[in-house]
Amino acid sequence: MWQVVSGVFLGWSLGSNDASNVFGTAVASRMISFWTAAILCSVFVVLGAILGGQEGIETYRKLSPMVPNMAFVVALAAGLTVTLMSFMSLPVSTSQAVVGALVVIGLLQQNLDTSSLVKVVLCWVGTPIGAALMTIVLYFTVGKLLNFLFPSLFMWDRGLRVALMIAGSYGAYALGANNVANVTGPFVGPDGLTPFMATLIGSLAIAFGVITYSRKVMITVGKNLVRLDAFTAFIAILAEAATVHIYAMVGVPVSTSQAIVGAVLGVGLIKGAQTINTKTLWRILFGWIGTPVIAGGVAFLLYQAFVLTKLV
Repeated sequence: MWQVVSGVFLGWSLGSNDASNVFGTAVASRMISFWTAAILCSVFVVLGAILGGQEGIETYRKLSPMVPNMAFVVALAAGLTVTLMSFMSLPVSTSQAVVGALVVIGLLQQNLDTSSLVKVVLCWVGTPIGAALMTIVLYFTVGKLLNFLFPSLFMWDRGLRVALMIAGSYGAYALGANNVANVTGPFVGPDGLTPFMATLIGSLAIAFGVITYSRKVMITVGKNLVRLDAFTAFIAILAEAATVHIYAMVGVPVSTSQAIVGAVLGVGLIKGAQTINTKTLWRILFGWIGTPVIAGGVAFLLYQAFVLTKLV
């Protein structure tokens, strides 16, 4: 089916934007090189998608069932929106882009499931708040554990480097499990992909985006919002990964961007609100609000083009 090409494009866009959410803080703190992060992220994204990505796909199928042509419109609208935000170096929510497009198409075709929409939106609100709270808890509990395990400065440095790799890999696994539904979920159905093929194609597309175009957004999240040392970078990644993984198990695709920003803001609250770069924060919030609106607008225009060409 030719329509899945837009899903592949969306996967590439997601990988280019969301890799920053699992390794950006580690790369910005110079504990892990970009290429080490990119390779680990790519491998574990694929594993997470294949092993744990089907619950989120089922949620999207309930939200607005659609034929392949409409799935093409949704994925293309979301992919264009996320690519624009990546070009602007803004970490945005691919989930919001997809749902914004899905809602518009669902309204136009009068098959929108509002109960599923409410569930998704409530989880969006809870994601950054939950990640911030988890950061505060982990900061104090895990900090004591690491001080016990790595008593010397040399052991502390080496131990944190390994811990960042483990936490980032876990975050990449959670990213794949939670967000592959954004990429190829709309294409699953009797006339489309099987759930396994959807997770495989979607995860490979995400991995390609990580490898080719993720460096710019990593710096925005990992360096410009709140200055992080190696320990706080580890805590932020761990909090983000755990938050997103919980939602993946529930079957609600949420934003890894919102989770990592919530986690980084949690660090800022611990260190004092004056450490938060409010200019960068406002730019990120603009991206969050604008993403579903822009994606919905693009989906509307694409839908009208399909109507004119009698593809609907």
